[in-house]
Amino acid sequence: MITKQYNPSQLEVEIAKAIKELAPEIEGKLSQFKIINVEDKIKADNPMVRIKLTDNDNDQHEVVLKIIQKPDQV
Repeated sequence: MITKQYNPSQLEVEIAKAIKELAPEIEGKLSQFKIINVEDKIKADNPMVRIKLTDNDNDQHEVVLKIIQKPDQV
């Protein structure tokens, strides 16, 4: 399928939503971190998922995932 819109593309949006929905499973894979909040900017030019976490010492951390689909190679 040829992508006609990239900003954001349907694939970018669906992957960002999937990551947000999978947060509980992702947390289960982390050895010493607990996810306390997941924010998304699905409609941004490049969708973003921001994950806020705490560790065993209650220090807060933040991971930001920016989803970027490369243009199709025609």
